[in-house]
Amino acid sequence: MNYKFPEDVKYTKTHEWVLLKEDVAIVGITDYAQHQLGDIVYIELPDVGMAFERESNAGEIESVKAVGEIIMPISGEIIEINTKIAENPELVNSSPFGEGWLMKIKISHKNEINNLISTEEYIKLVESEEA
Repeated sequence: MNYKFPEDVKYTKTHEWVLLKEDVAIVGITDYAQHQLGDIVYIELPDVGMAFERESNAGEIESVKAVGEIIMPISGEIIEINTKIAENPELVNSSPFGEGWLMKIKISHKNEINNLISTEEYIKLVESEEA
């Protein structure tokens, strides 16, 4: 298992990562998720200003192998999307925790942070899926 699991982010069981900065969450897909998808060719993100509930579908990621949903890890309003990945979706493959981030969300329910999982829990989840 040669995936990156940064310690400074929280994870979801649907393979998104969340970096918390006060009342803003920066969201992307994990290194494991981008490996599973393969070469990403298109990403559909929501518009700035749209609001979503936790666990709702906020967009799609298309790769040469599959189409995956982007699931909202936390309820809130989209305040920024990564416009670089519209033209260079492969950034999600090459830098899932860096330049390949997807969106920034203004968190509407802080207590939902408790539903995110730790790095250790996420590693166990990936190990179970690989078994």
